[in-house]
Amino acid sequence: MKHMKIVTELVSFTLPLILSGLFQQLFSWVDAFIVGNINGEAALAAIGATNSIYSLFVSLITGFTSGLSVLCAQMHGRGEKERIKETLSSNVLVLTLVFLFISLAGIAFTDSLLALMATPENISSQAESYLSIMMAGIPFLVVYNVYSAVLRGEGNSRAPFTAVLVSSLSNVALDLLFVAGLGMSCAGAAAATVIAQAAMTIYLVIYTVVRYPHLRFRFFSGPADAHTLKKSAVFGFPPSVQSGITSAGNVVLQSFMNGFGEKTVAAITTAYRVDTVILLPIINLGSGISTLVAQREGSGDRESALKVLHAGLVLMVCVSAALTLLVFTYGSSLIAMFGLSGDTVLIGRSFFRGLSTFYVIFGLSMALRGFIEGRGDMLASGLLGISSLVVRIIMSYIMKPFFGNMTIAYAEAVAWIYQLIVYFLRFRIAGKRQR
Repeated sequence: MKHMKIVTELVSFTLPLILSGLFQQLFSWVDAFIVGNINGEAALAAIGATNSIYSLFVSLITGFTSGLSVLCAQMHGRGEKERIKETLSSNVLVLTLVFLFISLAGIAFTDSLLALMATPENISSQAESYLSIMMAGIPFLVVYNVYSAVLRGEGNSRAPFTAVLVSSLSNVALDLLFVAGLGMSCAGAAAATVIAQAAMTIYLVIYTVVRYPHLRFRFFSGPADAHTLKKSAVFGFPPSVQSGITSAGNVVLQSFMNGFGEKTVAAITTAYRVDTVILLPIINLGSGISTLVAQREGSGDRESALKVLHAGLVLMVCVSAALTLLVFTYGSSLIAMFGLSGDTVLIGRSFFRGLSTFYVIFGLSMALRGFIEGRGDMLASGLLGISSLVVRIIMSYIMKPFFGNMTIAYAEAVAWIYQLIVYFLRFRIAGKRQR
């Protein structure tokens, strides 16, 4: 009976996370869908060629704030409202300043970054205009993700979803206006996304100020609290570094993929765009496990934390198997909707099916990762993520002679298997230490 209550709690908390992630991905989906169908395959490939660079910066933000969410969940479990407020105010101020500088640097060196990745010349100009505008929205994402992390730590996953929903609808309308109406192509799609991101951020800040009086603070009312920043760094840096290095590795893999030509770039980047959305239930269920475990760890109820993991593992198997079936049934149609040619769709379908066969493996590893991070073991999880990337890159080059342009799919599958094995060993070792 108690397990069913935990399952219900997990589903209730995770569903808004999944929907938030879905609508966040709609930013890039809508850009790709409208540009691909109006401006053609080359414009779609231009947007796809920027994914790994832009994701690098976004991953640094979301990685750090995922750690903040766990920290705030533990504080929530202990009833430490004032410390949650200090965590919010200090991180909003410091992270915004840091990523404002990063954003400006990214805009200044956009052309160099794309050249470093061997972006095909026929799409480099459009890719540069798209990426430089997208970089301007980075500071808004910082503020949104910090507020979102704190609210999730307090058990509220619905407000961030509402913010994303409103901005996603705005993004669709603006894309149609700028790309279809004004003919602005890739630049118009990027501008629509940045404006929608700003609206999303403003909404969530106003919501928090109105609904959570204990989280109100004055900007620049004093220096950021050093102790709070240090604690935030302990929780935030490991997943941020892991996410950043993973995204940097994806830049390497993007360059590796570019060597197979425009059709493969368009096919696999589009397949990854679809795959990112399809994997949201798995990733966010892992985040839900992490948050609920952290709240129970904060209150000292470790037995209940284990029950969260058990319920999460069962849910993961069911969800992962369903997603694999979805890909095998509708994968081709999902890729084709972006305006790709027949040969390109076939490349994307083969990639998609090869990767989705291993979704259950990925799901189980995410459940164990959620438990480990919820207990505050962020460093071990971060190091494992980095080593998993190394495995993936090495296997990409080793397997290339055997699998050609499908190498990236099977190399990632090998990395997932490696992750599951090491997360399980870490879970067993930590369990023995507690006895």
